[in-house]
Amino acid sequence: MPKVPQGRGKQEKKVIHPYSRKAAQLTREEHKQNRKEKLKNEKALRLSIIGEKLHWFQNHIDPEKKDFTKKEACELIERYLDRFSSELEQIELQNSIKGRQGRQHCSRETIIRQTMERERLLYEGPGMDIPDIVNAKNLKVFREWNSDLRKLPNIKMKKLRAVDAVSSMTEKEVEETETTEPETIEHEEESVEDSD
Repeated sequence: MPKVPQGRGKQEKKVIHPYSRKAAQLTREEHKQNRKEKLKNEKALRLSIIGEKLHWFQNHIDPEKKDFTKKEACELIERYLDRFSSELEQIELQNSIKGRQGRQHCSRETIIRQTMERERLLYEGPGMDIPDIVNAKNLKVFREWNSDLRKLPNIKMKKLRAVDAVSSMTEKEVEETETTEPETIEHEEESVEDSD
């Protein structure tokens, strides 16, 4: 009869003293794994939010245009900021029905309003990141994107503010006034000479 080797088989798990170095090592490893999972989940959430935004822009840009001006891009952002308005109207309509007690869809309405307010402040303040549709080359890359989140780094983003729409309009107005001002000055000089 062969002998069974002792000590090499399955051993029962030893109890670890809570204040030992081994216990501290195990807790460190567990905290490290928890941090990694948390960062992984946060990154996935952030990428999915950006992906949804880019998907909306991809569906709402004019397929015929080769490039956009800053003003047109800002108009597109305004449409993006108002994307929940129809849903809010539906919620208000449901809440306006008489005979109902309490408010239906209150939490959804609150989330929508907070999102709209946060995005509006972002757009009017430091600026909102959108795909760079002002540049024709970047617009072409964006149109070819197939909603794959792994290819998000290939898409160039541009930060636009509400001031950019106003400034692009005023630049055109300034150019128009600069071209018309010299003519008006010459006419004024001629009228001054005629009166002498």
